[in-house]
Amino acid sequence: MAQRTEIKTTFEIDKVIQPFYSGGGVALGQDGRTLATCLGEDVVLTDLTIGHQLLRIDGDGEPLTAISVTPDGSHLITCSRSLTVRIYLLQPSDDAIVAELQRTLKPHNTPTITTAVDRTSTLFAVGAADGAIKVFDIRGGYTTHTFHGHSGVISALHFFEVENDGLDRKSQNSKKRKKRRSNGETMDIDDPKEEATAGFRLASGGEDGKIRIWDLHQRKSIAVLDSHVSVVRGLHFSDKENALVSGSRDKTVMLWDAKNWKLKSTIPVLESIESVGFVREGAFIYTGGENGCVRLWSTMSGTELTAEQEVTGENEAILDVIQSGSHPFLLSVHADQSLRLHSLAPLDEAVSEGTIPPLPTIRRISGTHDEVIDLAYVGMEKSFLALATNLEELRIISLAPQPRSPHINGIPKSLSNPADNSYFGADVSSLRGHTDIIITLDTDWSGHWLATGAKDNTVRLWRLDPTQESYTCYATFSGHAESIGAVALPHHTPPLDSGLYKRPLDSPPKFLLTGSQDKTIKRWDIPVESNTTAVDGAIKVARAAYTRKAHDKDINALDANPNSTLFASASQDRTVKIWDIEAGETIGILRGHKRGVWTARFSPLGTPSISGESGATTSASRGYVVTGSGDKTVRIWSLTDYSCLRTFEGHTNSVLKVLWLPTPTAEAEIGAHGRSRRGPQVASAAGDGLVKIWDVQEGELATTLDNHTDRVWALAVKPGRTTTTKPLPQSDSTDDTSIHDPESTTTTTSPTVLLSAGADGVLTFWHDTSTTTLSHALARSAARLEADQTLQNLIRARAFGDAVALALQLDHPARLLQLFTDAAAQNEGASLTGAQAVDDMLARLEGEQLWKLLLRVREWNTSARRAGVAQRVLNAVVKLVPVERMVRLRPARGWGKGKGGRKEGVREVVDGLRAYSERHLERVERMREEGFLVGYTLQQMDEGMGVDGLDGLRGLTGSENTGRSVNGESKDVEMVD
Repeated sequence: MAQRTEIKTTFEIDKVIQPFYSGGGVALGQDGRTLATCLGEDVVLTDLTIGHQLLRIDGDGEPLTAISVTPDGSHLITCSRSLTVRIYLLQPSDDAIVAELQRTLKPHNTPTITTAVDRTSTLFAVGAADGAIKVFDIRGGYTTHTFHGHSGVISALHFFEVENDGLDRKSQNSKKRKKRRSNGETMDIDDPKEEATAGFRLASGGEDGKIRIWDLHQRKSIAVLDSHVSVVRGLHFSDKENALVSGSRDKTVMLWDAKNWKLKSTIPVLESIESVGFVREGAFIYTGGENGCVRLWSTMSGTELTAEQEVTGENEAILDVIQSGSHPFLLSVHADQSLRLHSLAPLDEAVSEGTIPPLPTIRRISGTHDEVIDLAYVGMEKSFLALATNLEELRIISLAPQPRSPHINGIPKSLSNPADNSYFGADVSSLRGHTDIIITLDTDWSGHWLATGAKDNTVRLWRLDPTQESYTCYATFSGHAESIGAVALPHHTPPLDSGLYKRPLDSPPKFLLTGSQDKTIKRWDIPVESNTTAVDGAIKVARAAYTRKAHDKDINALDANPNSTLFASASQDRTVKIWDIEAGETIGILRGHKRGVWTARFSPLGTPSISGESGATTSASRGYVVTGSGDKTVRIWSLTDYSCLRTFEGHTNSVLKVLWLPTPTAEAEIGAHGRSRRGPQVASAAGDGLVKIWDVQEGELATTLDNHTDRVWALAVKPGRTTTTKPLPQSDSTDDTSIHDPESTTTTTSPTVLLSAGADGVLTFWHDTSTTTLSHALARSAARLEADQTLQNLIRARAFGDAVALALQLDHPARLLQLFTDAAAQNEGASLTGAQAVDDMLARLEGEQLWKLLLRVREWNTSARRAGVAQRVLNAVVKLVPVERMVRLRPARGWGKGKGGRKEGVREVVDGLRAYSERHLERVERMREEGFLVGYTLQQMDEGMGVDGLDGLRGLTGSENTGRSVNGESKDVEMVD
């Protein structure tokens, strides 16, 4: 009878959204796609157009201070606080990049602060904290220039080139010439190499406020520009304007004439500048600084072109602005570890004296989501995600499939059209309104209405329409005296044919539940917009339908049941209370946790009856509640009598979030295979960084998911969908019956997706692969049964060669041993194993099968009873398998492990075979000696009784060894060899 295949719960990582920038240097390749960012001590290379991580380079244990990518994208240069500079060769490989470390340098005795690469990707300069500057050849790795002059940290570097004619006539006239005598005449000629490098310059700015211009040809400083009174943060040169622009933290931008290095103009920008540069061939100047805005200025008049912009907070200050080649966008780097792409399209219609609107942000990219406190799927199709990330703003990101970004004239299309920015993990919007950190959120059944609670003691209800890119605050609720700890919206799904279901955006939820650190619970009736007056676009609600003193300590969680008749509140006072939503009265209290309760969730509709630990089954009519607590346990409660049915222990830290997993449908759960469906399950996330799946009916752990390095705060689940597709009729078919044939339809079931996120900023999407795992297990079981039957048929047919090969493949050691034993009994002529077919099979063995056979032989060789077969097989292997094949035998990963998981190779196997073979040889020698002793004793006994000694000896050693009488008894004696 076939073995029953058990349903095993399995989840696998499908996608991961993880941090790629945590502060520090940022570099963008000239292709506008390759983005290099610092992530602690590591460097991450990302495809900017699709958000795909191309490469991650591990650091040396110290934070990075600066990074650069050469214009041709061939090299990456990293500088670390360990004083080392590393140069990597970048080579594209399919959808990734391979980095090869070329060399490691230590140019300074103090940390390198800033770097610059020239346009030819030949030279790079590093500026240190001690004011020294060194220029290196990238490919050669040697120092070409060393400059000293600044009295403090080098804060800015920039390579540029100037024309030789008319730029520095004194230097031009005093140029060194070489003399050469030819045909008795003397000629003055210029050195072509010196002529080629005569225009190369390096501009450096320091914290002393000075700018120095270095002539790389003459290897000296040719100008000192001393007008700034604070740190110089930005330098850029325009060939067309023949001018250098500088920006400083003294809140000024200065324009310098490269002909005589005199100050042309000063622009008071009234903000501390962190980056400055030219755009559109020097016609305009961009600046970025502490106000968090990219501003544009006219180079000719020095007036600001962009309209007045709102000053942002300190955490959104601009740290750097990068332009990549001639691409029509600027990349700004902000203090909140976010990057923003700004379109330069408004400059197409700009004039020197006019005003243009601020540069539109075509994409916002979050380098890290920091600590994800709570999250929820939003949108009718659950294709967007709302994140509460330890900030005052709420982030909306896209979960659209990963696209391939086309290029138009070499420019990524997705960077020029905001509508094409929908790639997986892309930032879609940022909802602002709260004045303190958002710590809780909840959505209604449709995903179009989202409630957020923050430490500013207020709750906001948001109306989300991702398809129209509309994200507005519908209403605000104020009345709590302390921080909001929990919010809940009704989750009841209206009838499919109702207007509420068809037009969810026109029908806000009926009520909102809030819980606070002030230990009270409030129910708010959400007004309809047509019946109220909105202020600043949002309805102000200041009076709750009712307020209840709910708990003795902070309220951590609220949840409404699927019918919107009950709600649960979880508190630090170690209790969970069940309330009637309409009356606002307590109808039950769940007691049993030994520490504060962090989370509570009602079971979904259709949850089957659950039996308690005693085996008694409780009614499922009123449902169940799952809770997680600081006592590290998860509990299942019955709402019939408010008793605890199950207690799950396994986490090593506080359980912070729990939820019920969707119960699979009969079609999705291998119902066609005749097996019972999987029972209800709950997922729990804890401070130990683990997510655990619990089988409620069995009362045991189903599986553990591990992909986080810090506490997991948030869980969300996206149920799988079953889609039925009917084939289209063929136009040239006169009798198409496939449409009416039920078997011609195709049913596709998408897996359930479990999402976990936490303090490490990583969002992990787990796909439920239980169905696939079971299908594969059933397929493997069927294939194994078929192979077992084939093996039995081969054994009955005495086809030893094929039978041995199949037994090796199926890993049946007992049958394999019996086959070799039966083959030895065949004794076919000169066969080493007894059967020529087995000899031929052994001669063809290689790789994993040969390795398995050697392991089996070593195992058999440890037993005296099976040593004979082992030695016969080993003799055949040694003689039939070429030595070259044995030498090349390398155990592959997964089948080269010995006992205890130790890695072993051919040497270890041969040592094991030799050790036991020597033991068997010693045993045989002892038996041989004992046999001679017995024979000698019997011979002496025969001679002592008058028996002919020679005949007695012949009887002992020959074939005529029977019938000899000793003391009147017949003795059979033979020599043991």
